Amino acid sequence: MRVLLTGVAGFIGYHVAEALLKRGDEVVGIDNLNDYYEVSLKEARLEKLKPHRNFSFQKADVADRDAMLALASRDFTHVAHLAAQAGVRYSLENPCAYVHSNVMGQTVMLEAARRMKGLKHFIYASSSSVYGGNKKIPFAVGDTVDRPLSPYAATKRAAELAAWTHARLYKMPCTGLRFFTVYGPWGRPDMAAYSFAKLISAGQPIKLFNHGKQKRDFTYIDDIAEGVLASLDHIPAEKDGSPHALYNLGNSKAENLTDFVAALEAALGKRAITELVPAQPGDMLETYADIEASTRDLGFRPKTSITEGLGKFAAWYRSYHKA
Repeated sequence: MRVLLTGVAGFIGYHVAEALLKRGDEVVGIDNLNDYYEVSLKEARLEKLKPHRNFSFQKADVADRDAMLALASRDFTHVAHLAAQAGVRYSLENPCAYVHSNVMGQTVMLEAARRMKGLKHFIYASSSSVYGGNKKIPFAVGDTVDRPLSPYAATKRAAELAAWTHARLYKMPCTGLRFFTVYGPWGRPDMAAYSFAKLISAGQPIKLFNHGKQKRDFTYIDDIAEGVLASLDHIPAEKDGSPHALYNLGNSKAENLTDFVAALEAALGKRAITELVPAQPGDMLETYADIEASTRDLGFRPKTSITEGLGKFAAWYRSYHKA
């Protein structure tokens, strides 16, 4: 494969790039290196990728139409569009940033992809957030998703609809991946494992929203990367006039947030100071992935427990921060 991978300096993008390069594929990485969180972490991920002879990098914004369309003349076999403006809570403060990256960026990338003569498959990152206020658990890809709880969720659903339309109009195979609470080494500082580890290590309290009564389908990054590669390899058949598919990539287990914290405490060897606070606007109280379709079509079988996964994360955290 010759893969155009957007968001390559991001958490998931970096790991997917590593996995592709390890199996011998060529990766051209795109990232705008924005400052939503520490740019130094993104640069450190890129430094890990640069020694690979099949890797090259271009700094660019996926919503930049001219820059992305210029790439269309290059002979890519696959596009893995993982770039996005992430973070549920920040989307309540700055929704326009999410429309720019997640809606305009998706549209621009779809337009660039359909101009690539040798393209076989376009995959893109969606999110479990699209399930929003749904009461049915576990979440299945066939569920209605018209009740987003945040601007972030709304932009991710808009991206799915744009891909379905492009797939139908231009017969361009597209696959959307709904990720469920990904964690692990090289993770994002604003997500639970990293932010909790930082506060626990510093002896500062961590806030448990909804008084700690939240559940998340925590999914280890290596399992996610395997699922992404499997989806790249599996070109969807046409259904309802559109060669478009959606899959959940989750651990298929809703973990109590308090159990997650306990496992992180054990991995770090230090007790957390906890503060129970009310739920925040935009937060989902529980996520839980139905992965029947992902297992059937992609062979997706996550195998990493939170104890094992957080142990690996804690080891990386100590090494990266020299703690």
